[in-house]
Amino acid sequence: MKKKTIKKTRYAEDLIARLKERKAHTGVVGLGYVGLPLCMILVEAGFKVIGYDISPQKVKLLNSGKSDIDDIPDIMVQKAIKSGNFKASDDPKVIAEMDTISICVPTPLSKTKDPDVSFILTAIDSVKKYIKKGSLLVLESTTYPGTTEDLILPIFKELGFETGKDFFLSFSPERVDPGNERYGIKNTPRIVGGITPTCTEVAKIFYEQTISDVVVVSSTRAAEMVKLLENTFRSVNIGLVNEVALMCDRLGIDVWEIIDAAASKPFGFMPFYPGPGLGGHCIPIDPHYLSWKLKSLNYYARFIELAGDINSHMPEYVVDRITAMLNRRFAKALNKATIVVLGVAYKRDIQDLRESPALDVIKLLEDKGANVIYNDPHVPQFNWKNSKFTSSKVTASLLKKADLTVILTDHTLYNYQWIVDNAVAVFDSRNATKKVVNNRDKIELL
Repeated sequence: MKKKTIKKTRYAEDLIARLKERKAHTGVVGLGYVGLPLCMILVEAGFKVIGYDISPQKVKLLNSGKSDIDDIPDIMVQKAIKSGNFKASDDPKVIAEMDTISICVPTPLSKTKDPDVSFILTAIDSVKKYIKKGSLLVLESTTYPGTTEDLILPIFKELGFETGKDFFLSFSPERVDPGNERYGIKNTPRIVGGITPTCTEVAKIFYEQTISDVVVVSSTRAAEMVKLLENTFRSVNIGLVNEVALMCDRLGIDVWEIIDAAASKPFGFMPFYPGPGLGGHCIPIDPHYLSWKLKSLNYYARFIELAGDINSHMPEYVVDRITAMLNRRFAKALNKATIVVLGVAYKRDIQDLRESPALDVIKLLEDKGANVIYNDPHVPQFNWKNSKFTSSKVTASLLKKADLTVILTDHTLYNYQWIVDNAVAVFDSRNATKKVVNNRDKIELL
């Protein structure tokens, strides 16, 4: 089929030319786990990059050459600043300097699990005051299908912008996986969908300057749905394997053995693993955006709701297992027991605490009267629910004095054989001790 020719306006042709020549000034609104990596690859590609964030502390940190993101080392920020191609600011007036504006702000859930798009609206409120004609605006924040078209587009129509002619609006979902050493922002294919074909084309060319594989979809709604499918797929499959773990516990079967054996099948099976719950900004949250949207269309997303229910109750199951282990092995109650928790980040080898199930486990343990001591080599301290927590050093003496050691995050820095050798007993929610040889009788797995 012959490819349809897109008739471009002067604004589109001018922006495309400046993108290809690296003369366009690129801008990023929101300098967190999504925005800062985007800034760095744009600088690396030779663009001048302006980063805007409402946090003065964040801006000061970055301009001093320091990073608070796992995957972005300080030296990378320092090189970007030294090149003269990167600056961070908390003054929204810098938006007037941007030819491309990528919005990378948080999209959390409210207490009732409804989408909270307030950060997007706040960002758009700043952008609309300073954006100029001929600009590309791309929303990267994960959200429900229809957000770009129904929420953002009308705002710029009211300002007199003609989308696809003198203003280019698209959606391109972030696909950041903190701590993933194999796939980063540059080698992960990028999804792009615009309000008009010209919007899509301009956004596609923008991303092609830094990413080799750009996948075009038919609309912003389609692009928004792609991201929700990806994370709903993971949520549902993790929910399934968590329920299988519950079943195997009742049946007296090792769920880890079952998964490893099933994974030997070269087709028709993809291994997922159980754990103390879901963490991170995406998987525990994104499926609820889709579920909420479908409720407005009188459709109940059964798989999403069921998976969410199973996954959200895993911290309670972990605490029940800990309670039973203490009672069965030592005839001891959880109340006044000393529990050493290893790992509070939501996944291994990162410092990210967002939605970490470990926090819920700690809260439940403390509510039941346990004395909880935590260690995490990546999280020296954190504040949560009006309390300050500080990581304790893991010593042989500490492990021997504790009633139970609980592994909630399987950091590779831990010496699991040494931990098991010195601990009185270990509850392992991640199968981190699978290579431990001696004293396996001390271990109970999720």
